[in-house]
Amino acid sequence: MGDGETGSDEGEAFQKVRHRIADQSKRVVQTKEILSKQAAQTKEILSKQAVKIAKQAEEHERIIFKVTHLLGVLGFGAFCFILGARPQDVPYVYCFFYVTFVPLRWIYYRYKKWHYYLLDFCYYANTFFLVMLLFFPKNEKLFMVCFSFAEGPLAWALIVWRNSLVFSSLDKLVSVLIHLFPGIVFFTIRWWNPETFAAMHPAGRAARVSWPYVEDKSYLWTWLFVVPLIAYTLWQILYFLIVDVLRRQRLLQDPEVMTSYRELSKKAQKANNIWWRLSGLLGDKNRQIMFILLQAVFTVATMALAVPIFMSYKTHVTFQIFKVSAITWNGGSFILDVIPRQAVLREKKKLEMKPIVEEPDRLSADLSTSSHATSGEPSGM
Repeated sequence: MGDGETGSDEGEAFQKVRHRIADQSKRVVQTKEILSKQAAQTKEILSKQAVKIAKQAEEHERIIFKVTHLLGVLGFGAFCFILGARPQDVPYVYCFFYVTFVPLRWIYYRYKKWHYYLLDFCYYANTFFLVMLLFFPKNEKLFMVCFSFAEGPLAWALIVWRNSLVFSSLDKLVSVLIHLFPGIVFFTIRWWNPETFAAMHPAGRAARVSWPYVEDKSYLWTWLFVVPLIAYTLWQILYFLIVDVLRRQRLLQDPEVMTSYRELSKKAQKANNIWWRLSGLLGDKNRQIMFILLQAVFTVATMALAVPIFMSYKTHVTFQIFKVSAITWNGGSFILDVIPRQAVLREKKKLEMKPIVEEPDRLSADLSTSSHATSGEPSGM
């Protein structure tokens, strides 16, 4: 009898333990369900906020796109009017553009870690142009040096680096104008400026006797080729000292800081184009030296081409048309090819956000299944 009572007591104790474990298991399952529901609600709220922010950003981007396009087209139309009505004012328009947009670009590029781009030759040359136009507008020799820069390396960079005239992109528009605008300025000074005509045809003289008309070819090559090449070499030395010597450690520590060489080498390597193969002729370790040599060859060739452009009005007009046609063509390719791909990528990102919104339903279904399975375990003991 004592053994039976002991056995029943043990059975009751076992049942109590079993019920206690079952209750604890149910509490654990309930706690998990509560936590999972809270997590699902949090994810749903966050996903909805993410979608809302993405929509707002897209709306703002569209507004900025339209406003920039409108201002770009109006600005282009106004410039064309000034170019035809008052070509002598074009240099002042250029100076206004430079002192307004280049500082803004430095601020923007500093934020993006692209500020070393402003050490490139195009900005060095544009600084020359600004000094010449504001302080030495009648200096014939400085004018010819600036002409060689503008219609030499800067102009051909538009074609070689495929700059695009896209009115809806302020960054692309400024990049185009940095290379295109100086050539138009010096074209108007050379051929369309009334003051230039007056200097070339002074009263009482039949022949053209003064600036900017030059008959001596040796003088022409000196100031359109030799002196500009020396000025370019000076820039190349300064650039090398600043970027590759003084700031070398800074660039090595932060790979996000971009320079022209870094960007061009990445694009060339990705495309495996002729520039990447040429830069590797001296080995991978000497790619930067080879890049400098290729840039020097490009500069020498384009400065040499600036001489016949300076001498012939028809050649100069043809070159202006060629430049504008090239950047317009590239702009059309960008609008038709690149922008649609960007839109597709944005839509893919939106689709990737939607499963996050739908995830709570699947999560609750999985939890209910797991709760049934868990609650069934104690009863089987």
